[in-house]
Amino acid sequence: MSPSPPRAEPEAAHPSSRHPALIVLVLGFSSLCAALMQSLVIPIQSELPKLLDTSASNTSWIVTATLLGGAVAMPTAGRLADIFGKKPILIVSAAILVLGSLLCAVGGGFALVLVGRFLQGIAMGYVPVAISMVHEVTPPKMVNTATAGISATLGVGGALGLPIAAWIAQEYDWHALFWLSAVLAAVMTALTAVALPHRANRHPARFDLVGSIGLAVGLVALLVGISKGGDWGWTDGSTLASIIGGAAVLVLWGVYELRHRAPLVDLRTTARLPVLLTNLAALAAGFGMMAQSIVVPQLLQMPEQTGYGLGQTILQAGLWMAPAGLMMLAFAPISSAMLTRIGGRLTLAIGAAVIAGGYLVAAFMTDEAWKLMVASCISAAGVGIGYAAMPTLIMDNVPRSEAGSGVGVNSLMRSMGTTVAGAVMAVVLTSQTMTLAPGTPSIPTHDAFRLCFLIGAGAALVAAALTLFIPRRPRPAPVRDERVESELEAVH
Repeated sequence: MSPSPPRAEPEAAHPSSRHPALIVLVLGFSSLCAALMQSLVIPIQSELPKLLDTSASNTSWIVTATLLGGAVAMPTAGRLADIFGKKPILIVSAAILVLGSLLCAVGGGFALVLVGRFLQGIAMGYVPVAISMVHEVTPPKMVNTATAGISATLGVGGALGLPIAAWIAQEYDWHALFWLSAVLAAVMTALTAVALPHRANRHPARFDLVGSIGLAVGLVALLVGISKGGDWGWTDGSTLASIIGGAAVLVLWGVYELRHRAPLVDLRTTARLPVLLTNLAALAAGFGMMAQSIVVPQLLQMPEQTGYGLGQTILQAGLWMAPAGLMMLAFAPISSAMLTRIGGRLTLAIGAAVIAGGYLVAAFMTDEAWKLMVASCISAAGVGIGYAAMPTLIMDNVPRSEAGSGVGVNSLMRSMGTTVAGAVMAVVLTSQTMTLAPGTPSIPTHDAFRLCFLIGAGAALVAAALTLFIPRRPRPAPVRDERVESELEAVH
């Protein structure tokens, strides 16, 4: 009797590394450095036209460029990491951050700083790759805590970056902001190269260059239309052409990806209900998180003459926001325990509900800076809980060979949520305005700020509702050992 063919065993996870705590610290520090770029220029945004000798309309691209770079990089970096291994892509992402920071530090003109900021945005591709790497190099008992901590850096970086950047811009020349980021990026590159292990890729495939270009073109056009619609006018031809054109390119890109043997993003996997609902929840949660980042600083800095403004400087506003960033990090172990005990589905739903609770508190506690800080900390706790659950849900439902790409798409959805939030909040804040004196610029009313908080709460509740529709993951069936079973049958 011929022997039966060997059974295909489930794919085993990579063995954990010898120094997993060190690896997690390096990944967390480096992800935090990349995330700091989000708020690096906010303290000097109003001064950029004078500093770069250009118009205010042009300098708004200095902020938008980083957003666009991140949107393009996150799914692409994730897929490259799946093909070539994670460490090489992490090193390249860190090196790009060094280059972008140096261009901004030495440049005095608009074009050079714009290119540098775009490259700083591309470095955001480091974060999803770092999250997916955690599952390769850490023992099971550390995975949830490490995932929660690194996921939290997306919010922590933006929150802590604001007071740090405000202080540097106030005390030193604006170029010092980018020299600091260049130093941090150099340290990040060195640590990534020396401390992280390289695991040989077991899923070789060709990189989908056409798919990458198509996704980049479609995303850039769509996000430019959304982010600039308030400046250009939502019915302006440029806005409509950008949004409609971007959407059309993405539809064509989707058709191409479905026919490709090794697509940049496996849309069939992305369409699976657990993955699809997690990504939609990420879009809504990203919207909710950004609402806080936009509205609270503006409310803190409004003049006291408005009757509701708190008259804080940029530095003071940043310091009031900093505890919220630390709250996200403090909740990493709590998020880890929740993931272990109740799973990613309920953890994400609870996190989104806490975000909503923070906004509802903020809507009725706007008369003191410390009250806004408390409300921000509540929302930040929800972000810390929810953001840890998203990559866990993704990696539980995609093949290991697509882990980097899957987390990258999820990060992209969060980023798109923040972009949509920025556009919606801008519309709300400019639709209900008042003037303090004849001839002075219009400013948002108190009700406009409250409405923003309520919209943010609604978006977070949508995220919670979507999460509850994610199917429960069945427990894995025990692996049968046919050799033992045949021996038992022989005995009986």
